[in-house]
Amino acid sequence: MNIKSIRKDWELIQKLIERNRKVLDIGCGDGNLINKLEKDNDSITSGLEIDGFLVRKAISNGLIVVQGSAEQDLEQYSDESFDYVVLSQTLQATIQPKKVLKEMLRIGGKVIVSFPNFGHWKIRAQLLINGKMPITTNLPYTWYDTPNIHFFTLKDFQEMCKTSNIIIEKSIGLTSSGKQFNIENSLMANLITHEAIFLLSKRSFEPIKLKSKERILSTSRVKVF
Repeated sequence: MNIKSIRKDWELIQKLIERNRKVLDIGCGDGNLINKLEKDNDSITSGLEIDGFLVRKAISNGLIVVQGSAEQDLEQYSDESFDYVVLSQTLQATIQPKKVLKEMLRIGGKVIVSFPNFGHWKIRAQLLINGKMPITTNLPYTWYDTPNIHFFTLKDFQEMCKTSNIIIEKSIGLTSSGKQFNIENSLMANLITHEAIFLLSKRSFEPIKLKSKERILSTSRVKVF
C-alpha cells in the first residue's frame, strides 16, 4: 500500500477517535499512527508489533510498544482495557480474522479496522480479462509472495459482522483516487470501494423483561377442566 493511501487511512482513523481516549494499535509498525494520536488527540496509546526492529524503533521514540501478534498475544489484555483497538491494513493477513476481531472487541469498547476491498471493479476486471490473480496498488504482490491470506470483499465483511452480532457503527469507503464516501449510502459500494474503514462495537443482549401487567396476566392464566 502506498504512503499517500496510508496517510489517508490514518487521517480517517484519527477522526473516528475522540480526544483523551485509551488506544491500542495492533500491527503498529514503528508507531507513526500512535505518535500522531498522542500529539493530535491527546490519546493514551499502546502498540503491538510483531517485527522486533520496528518495536525497538518505536520504543526509542518514547512510545509504549510491545512485541507480539494479533493471533497469539491479545489474550494478555484484560476485558475492556482500551476505549479503541485499531487494526489497519492487517486483517487480511491474519489466519483467523473473525477470532482476531472478537478478541479486539473483548479488550476494547470499540474497534476500528481498515482493509483493501477485493471486490473493487479493477480487481474484478483484471481477473476476468487476464485470468490471473490481480496486482494493484492496494494489493501489489504476486499470489506466491503475498502476506495476505484472506482475500475478501466489502460484502463478505458486512455479512460476517451481521452473523457474528458485530455492530457496524460507521463505514467509510475510499475510491482509487482517494475520494471519501459513506458506504451505507452507496448502492455501488462493493464496486467502487478501493479501501474500507469500519468502526465496530459488540452487540449486548439483555434478557426480555415482562411488563407488570403481562406478568400478572401470565400468572393468572389457569386452565379449567
